[in-house]
Amino acid sequence: PVQTDNTSGNVNRITDNTNPALIVYEPEEPKKNGSSVIVCPGGGYSILAVDKEGYEIAEWLNSLGYTAFVLQYRVPKKYEGAFMDIQRAIRIVRNGANKWKLDVDTVGVIGFSAGASLSAHLSTRFTEQTYLKIDAMDDLSSQPNFAMLIYPAGLDRGENRSLTPELTISDKTPPTFIFATTDDRHANSALVYAGALRDAKIAVEVHLLPEGGHGYGMRKGNAAGETWPKLAEVWLNNLK
Repeated sequence: PVQTDNTSGNVNRITDNTNPALIVYEPEEPKKNGSSVIVCPGGGYSILAVDKEGYEIAEWLNSLGYTAFVLQYRVPKKYEGAFMDIQRAIRIVRNGANKWKLDVDTVGVIGFSAGASLSAHLSTRFTEQTYLKIDAMDDLSSQPNFAMLIYPAGLDRGENRSLTPELTISDKTPPTFIFATTDDRHANSALVYAGALRDAKIAVEVHLLPEGGHGYGMRKGNAAGETWPKLAEVWLNNLK
């Protein structure tokens, strides 16, 4: 991957990523709870905000006892490749359960903006065979056990801003936490996806704050960025 010259907002951005990678963050042993989360940074499928929506999120998850895997999926505009990458990533995590001391039945995903879109696609399209089998790892399920979508985008591309057609919600779609703000131009994605989950009787928790914009990660100084981690922590604890 290539680091871009744009570091505005004190954000490291990478692009031209043709070789997907998983960066592993392990919590201290006394805190480790056996659960894991794949972290999908955003960036409009053009770049990846790898620190603000990746490494910093992984460190937060470590503080809660979760093993985190930051996914550097293919960009720019490699939509099909990115979906292959997240499918393969969750299989790699499950395959390495003994190595990382993980429970294969508590593997979740968290995404931001485009990364949240990718997480929603995984939550609804995990049965699709998107690439030729590479090895025995690909016999493992790519179904996440839970999902967290933070200021998701691109989920309302159906007619009249309805649910994106390829997102087929079933009774296997995982419980989902959604957070956005009303002054975010992408906020309709959160509402549409939450409504579709509700209609399908999938457990969903959705929070919509009045202000915060888009792309704040969990950095200090933005009320939305300071709020969602606290709510998500409670939600995660209630999953157990």
